[in-house]
Amino acid sequence: MKHMTAYACLAGALALPGLVQARPVVLTTQLKNYAGNGAYLAFYVTDAAGKYTKTLWVAGKKAKYYKHLSDWARGSGLNAREFDGISGASVGSGKTLKVTVELADTLIDAGYEIRVDSAVEDGRDNPADARAPLGKQGAGKPVGGRGYVKSFTYDM
Repeated sequence: MKHMTAYACLAGALALPGLVQARPVVLTTQLKNYAGNGAYLAFYVTDAAGKYTKTLWVAGKKAKYYKHLSDWARGSGLNAREFDGISGASVGSGKTLKVTVELADTLIDAGYEIRVDSAVEDGRDNPADARAPLGKQGAGKPVGGRGYVKSFTYDM
């Protein structure tokens, strides 16, 4: 029994730093009213040079349409490991999508940006439809999109 307690304490001590280094971030996206099917959206992080770093969430279940989320698709290489388990249904015209993701603390206030690509079947594809600098100052401040995204906000 003594060994079990010691192992449990050791496992907790090893896991704790990993838990402290990430935080939940709520992504809220309001779409404009438009004619057509539900929008596919890719939420991802880029570094200060605009290079893809990490996928946060993908809205839209049919992977065959992911190529239309062009900046994200190029950065992620459409590698299923990049979006496996972090996807949901597409989002309809005028609707709001709200998802919670885990984000490493090292990305906050370090020159990174959250980007949202959008696409609608038989409609335009919008790489970097919305862009928001990833920092404490930007949290809670909506940014407008230039395509299907009316507004995008993240909260920590």
